[in-house]
Amino acid sequence: MPKHVFSVDMTCEGCSNAVSRVLNKLGGVQVDIDLPNKKVCVDSEHSVDTLLETLKKTGKTVSYLGPQ
Repeated sequence: MPKHVFSVDMTCEGCSNAVSRVLNKLGGVQVDIDLPNKKVCVDSEHSVDTLLETLKKTGKTVSYLGPQ
């Protein structure tokens, strides 16, 4: 599965839990969250656009950093 890395403006466990929750609702994703560096690595067959829109549902500032 392709791995995509996103920068998400997370400040606490609650933020990272919100990110996990919205991505897991999509299904077919593996999520690795690096809270100190504000990075989210997603293994998924979903398009980058789909992942980006899903992450934006958290209300956080999100940007796509590229494939890993």
